[in-house]
Amino acid sequence: MIEFDISAVTLDAMQQRAEELRPSIVRTPVVPLTSALMSQVLGSGIIHLKMECFQHTGTFKARGALSVAQAIPIESKARGITAASAGNHAIAAAWAARQCGLSAKVVMQSSANPFRVALARAESAEVIMKDGGLATFGEAERLQREEGRTFIHPFEGVNTSLGTAGIGLEFLEDVPDLEAVIVAVGGGGLISGIAAAVKAINPACKVYGVEPAGADSMSRSIAARRPVSLDRVDTIADSLAPPMALPLGHALCSAYVDDMVTVTDDEICSGMVILQQEAKLAVEPAVGAVMAGVMLPLRNRLKGKRVGLVVCGTNIDVVSYSKFLERGRVNISRLTDHL
Repeated sequence: MIEFDISAVTLDAMQQRAEELRPSIVRTPVVPLTSALMSQVLGSGIIHLKMECFQHTGTFKARGALSVAQAIPIESKARGITAASAGNHAIAAAWAARQCGLSAKVVMQSSANPFRVALARAESAEVIMKDGGLATFGEAERLQREEGRTFIHPFEGVNTSLGTAGIGLEFLEDVPDLEAVIVAVGGGGLISGIAAAVKAINPACKVYGVEPAGADSMSRSIAARRPVSLDRVDTIADSLAPPMALPLGHALCSAYVDDMVTVTDDEICSGMVILQQEAKLAVEPAVGAVMAGVMLPLRNRLKGKRVGLVVCGTNIDVVSYSKFLERGRVNISRLTDHL
């Protein structure tokens, strides 16, 4: 196994960073999800929803981006920031830059949803469109090299994980007796911080990650005991679709995540339907993945438990949402026939 130093992500560091971010970050609510269907799934257990969809910019990404932006050295701030993203991270990086009084040039893939592009521009960022992931990151690297901008990575870095750790800290403050926390996984920036915080406070609480079957780089990396890259990514959950895991995220997940599971795109869509019907929440596919994980691969392990589910984001346009709901409705028997 490739060793990577995770010693900087300590409980003291996570708590200090949470305190530093507190004036600018929404302390998102935790609400129980109670319904006849959830009782069938969990028996005497109960799901608690951490409503990170109510965070600034509509996703958890604001925490990590602001954590990085606030840590930029004074001498570098005048040159601003850049970021590369298909959507949510670009919006969050632009927002974080605006909070810190920095200029922002964010690079987005040409395939990015126009709804998300508009949100990034609304945060006063200059948006540069490029084809494909490599071209997107290449342009951000050029801006970093030629203009001296600080690159805010979409998921990798100590400051990112320290920022997202605040979700785990808040979750256990509000529900101290949680027995499991379920988190969507893309590059690992979200689950790495949450898992480190949860295990530091309550090592007995399980942390499970859920990935799309067509973008399972973290699952493969943990199995291989080293970060790996995928030759191909195929999922509707674009915020969970980085084609690789990277050293810090992989190391933190290897140390603190109890297990990773995968779900199909049809199951993700059905998870979105369940959240709309049972919780009245309009969420993006990443959250549908978490619910699908609860309903299928994790169901037996969660029976009778106090479960925390991170509702990580809701930046989705009405056309895409309607399409995914219809796909989920047609396929929902995959999640419910076994009950």
